[in-house]
Amino acid sequence: MSERSSGRQIPVVVLAGFLGSGKTTLLNHLLHRSGGSRIGALVNDFGAVEIDAMAVAGALGDSTVSLGNGCLCCAVDASELDEYLERLARPSAGIDVIVIEASGLAEPQELVRMVLASELPNIVYGGLVEVVDAAEFDETRAAHPGIDRHLALADLVVVNKIDRVDDPEPVLKTVGDLVDRAAVVPATHGRVDPEFLFDCRPSEERIGQLSFDDLHRDDQEHDAHPHLHAGYDPLSFVSGRPLAPRRLIAFLDSRPPGLYRIKGYVDFGPYDVRNRYAVHAVGRFLRFYPEPWPAGAGRATQLVLIGTGLDTGALRAELERCVSDGAPHTDDEAGMWGVLRYVQETEDPAA
Repeated sequence: MSERSSGRQIPVVVLAGFLGSGKTTLLNHLLHRSGGSRIGALVNDFGAVEIDAMAVAGALGDSTVSLGNGCLCCAVDASELDEYLERLARPSAGIDVIVIEASGLAEPQELVRMVLASELPNIVYGGLVEVVDAAEFDETRAAHPGIDRHLALADLVVVNKIDRVDDPEPVLKTVGDLVDRAAVVPATHGRVDPEFLFDCRPSEERIGQLSFDDLHRDDQEHDAHPHLHAGYDPLSFVSGRPLAPRRLIAFLDSRPPGLYRIKGYVDFGPYDVRNRYAVHAVGRFLRFYPEPWPAGAGRATQLVLIGTGLDTGALRAELERCVSDGAPHTDDEAGMWGVLRYVQETEDPAA
């Protein structure tokens, strides 16, 4: 059974940023580097001529819902947003992830609130991505101080157009000081790895491996451009012994700011013998998805961590300390509470 037909929830990523920061460029990049995933987009232009919607329509076709001549966070309420999301999330569309591209004047907090208020059982909030124009950051921030508040809410900040500044470090430092544990990723022409935002579906079935393509694969497309993973430090961690949930949550709560992305599956052993826990973290955003162990699959924890400036040796040592020492489950009946805080319940227990 494929992931799209197994009742898994569809993440909704909110893509925000001031006018001209490069949101549409980033979205178009994601569409062409989705790793086999099918992306649905809800594009919200501010104005009667829907330029952004036209820019992405060629790549998305009928997977686009455009809202023109108004700001999404002001023009609709949560129930109306659900109507648009339901069109994209219908099973026949086969969508893996939905991206809401907000207008440059939208309030990200309101968009996040509406997604969190969704009553659709197959929809789950997937994080807030804020795009910043490195070349215009100081001027934009001076004219629109609310941007500081937007950055504080973000799970991932893309500092775009980094090639247009002589020294990007001051901008990166200022943004880093404004965010609340969000990942800060420099970019040119909106080129960021889709894996920082959502789980890419592999183009062919692969058994016994993580659900996304290898970090270091080379192909003709990559030969034509610098590899998006260049400059990033990947760390793979595998354990045949279960992890202790309290220790893992302590590790996740203290992860370093350079650690952008965590993806994989966790075996909590006797704490939940029926399920493995898919984990998805982008910056400060964290979510666990319990799912039954596949029939015949070996039980193991498999994680991939991606970031910059990471002490991979120290991170591996911290993960090793999360491995259970075999203490009886009955000694810590509340051990899973920390994990369950990051599990979104669905109306259908089988989902």
